[in-house]
Amino acid sequence: MSTEVKVPAVGESITSGIVSVWHKKSGDQVKAGDALFTLETDKVSTEITAEKDGVLQTRVAEGAEVKIGEVVAVIEEGSGTGAKPETKPAATKSEAKPKTEEKQESQKQAHPAESSDALSPAARRVVVEEKLDPAKISGSGKGGRVTKGDALAAAQNRETAPATPSTSVPGDEKPDSQVENERFTRKKMSPLRRKIAAQLVMAQHTAAILTTFNECDMTEVQNLRAKSQDAFTKKNGFKLGFMSFFIKAAVEALKAVPPINGRIEGDDFIQNHFYDIGVAVGTERGLVVPVVRDADKKSFSEIERDIADYATRAREGKIKIEDLQGGTFTISNGGVYGSMMGTPILNPPQSGILGMHAIQKRPVAIKDEIVVRPMMYLALSYDHRAVDGKEAVTFLVTVKQCIEDPKKLPLDF
Repeated sequence: MSTEVKVPAVGESITSGIVSVWHKKSGDQVKAGDALFTLETDKVSTEITAEKDGVLQTRVAEGAEVKIGEVVAVIEEGSGTGAKPETKPAATKSEAKPKTEEKQESQKQAHPAESSDALSPAARRVVVEEKLDPAKISGSGKGGRVTKGDALAAAQNRETAPATPSTSVPGDEKPDSQVENERFTRKKMSPLRRKIAAQLVMAQHTAAILTTFNECDMTEVQNLRAKSQDAFTKKNGFKLGFMSFFIKAAVEALKAVPPINGRIEGDDFIQNHFYDIGVAVGTERGLVVPVVRDADKKSFSEIERDIADYATRAREGKIKIEDLQGGTFTISNGGVYGSMMGTPILNPPQSGILGMHAIQKRPVAIKDEIVVRPMMYLALSYDHRAVDGKEAVTFLVTVKQCIEDPKKLPLDF
């Protein structure tokens, strides 16, 4: 008796996805709860697990696009020993492999980097996206484990290696698959990247986006953070970052300027009376925006814990669709990448997004004296259909005041 492994529904608007990685191979013994494959959609990556014990037999290859409900594998009852997927019929004479191929295969089995278990999650995604052969990657990690750096280096080496003469017959090319030559590489965008692109274009086409700027002196926040860091870390097990200050400051500013915490829906304006703040997180697959729920009611430690948890799960591809839904306002920190200034694009259907940038020491005039202070540029992009310029400026000034005088915030370290 066998059990079908189907692509599960992972969100109301998601109809298909890509089998980005098989964590188990055909013929592998699996147990209920084991991760079988990662389903990559236009919103999240989800690990699909086995529902019962048995022997796995896959039906689609890595990289295949599949529909919700489609059967991608079956799990046969029994153990791996003597099971159908592991005991293949003897090859016919025409099918027999040359001894050199058999020798290569035996060497592959002995090499730790050949196994999917020897690839870190980050490295596995690079291998799949770049279509690398794990057998040719030397692992520098513990126990020969292939790291992301190893996979990226292998991809770079492949790109710089001299091209071998092609023996393909003209007309055999597949225009829809990945195409490589010395001058460029063409490959399909991932579902998430296509979704991001569509969302950005949609935001530009549907909202009247305008950006206003200000700057804030980070001296007091830096001093307070340094003074509280040891006790905060000892108490909570993680560090106190800057993002929790800005989330708290944004909540105060949203309370002062309610329209920015709302959205336009048809001919109506929806005013939110709660504060679910999205925090943009960059991953290898693209940008995702998990939401810190009820940020006005959470302590600094609770906010920092949420952010750390989301960042870890996003980078491991384990974030859930519900983690990304329902935000009322978004904060994006380009400063972690060194950005000095930029104009963030709205996260529809929200009416505002705050952009943080790099902290740089600059000379500024304070009480007619030139002093050097750690300064940060702030940018607020907003939907001018719902928010007036005066309201946008008031919002940024409120954030600036809360950061420059953090005693205005509900400090609860």
